Amino acid sequence: MFNTAFLRDTDKLDEFKIPLNNRFQALQDLLKEEETTMEDNWKDIVEALTSTCQEVLGLKKYHHKEWISTETLDKIKERKNKKVAINNSRTRAEKVQTQAKYIEANKQVNRSIRADKKKYVEELATTAEKAAREGNMKQIYDTTKKLAGKYSKPERPVKDKEGKPITEIQQQRNR
Repeated sequence: MFNTAFLRDTDKLDEFKIPLNNRFQALQDLLKEEETTMEDNWKDIVEALTSTCQEVLGLKKYHHKEWISTETLDKIKERKNKKVAINNSRTRAEKVQTQAKYIEANKQVNRSIRADKKKYVEELATTAEKAAREGNMKQIYDTTKKLAGKYSKPERPVKDKEGKPITEIQQQRNR
């Protein structure tokens, strides 16, 4: 699986398009010269796509939420490096100094994550509104399900008048 989240970043997208276009151009020139079957053409197209993805995007390393931006992921890497610096510091003064830097980096990461989540929720809300205007019930249902999440109400025991939990089903029904 390739890290397609990088394609949201315009610089990375341009970096991906150029070699892909070059490969497809070379493939097209090759196809004009030779007569090949449809299966061979398809294999060449798949090979061009996968090799370009491998070079530019790389494999997906960690699973993270789809709404986290690449800038936030960079900030998370920075924060991780600062945490390592705390662990590698030798003196107390150096440790205090690196901890202050880590705390600031942690605040930036949390702010960025909150902003990304807010942006994601607003995008979902606008798609739901658009689907409602168009009358697309499936899309409304899907976006509402994404917005609502997997929340389930916690089960609470039925209590008697004194506040003690009732364990027997018949007594719970009577209550």
